[in-house]
Amino acid sequence: MGKAAFRVSVEGSDKMITCLADETLLKAMARQGISNIPVGCRNGGCGVCKIRVTEGAYKTGKMSIKHVTQVERDDGYALACKAFPKSDLTVTVKNEE
Repeated sequence: MGKAAFRVSVEGSDKMITCLADETLLKAMARQGISNIPVGCRNGGCGVCKIRVTEGAYKTGKMSIKHVTQVERDDGYALACKAFPKSDLTVTVKNEE
């Protein structure tokens, strides 16, 4: 039996990528050439890969409130290195102004 895979639309990119249920969004984006997401430590320690999930269901690994507050979590923000899809998703990459 194959692993579940979900489609992820990244706003600001014309690409639709595929992310496995056990793969982080950051790994899937990097593997499929999405380059508009900042990458740091890849383990939730720096907070630079913050995204906002605007559609769909996902789960996250442990994230520090230093990088993603509870209010942000409630509004769909997560770290791409700690986010796993549970359905097809639409995400927005948070770029620093």
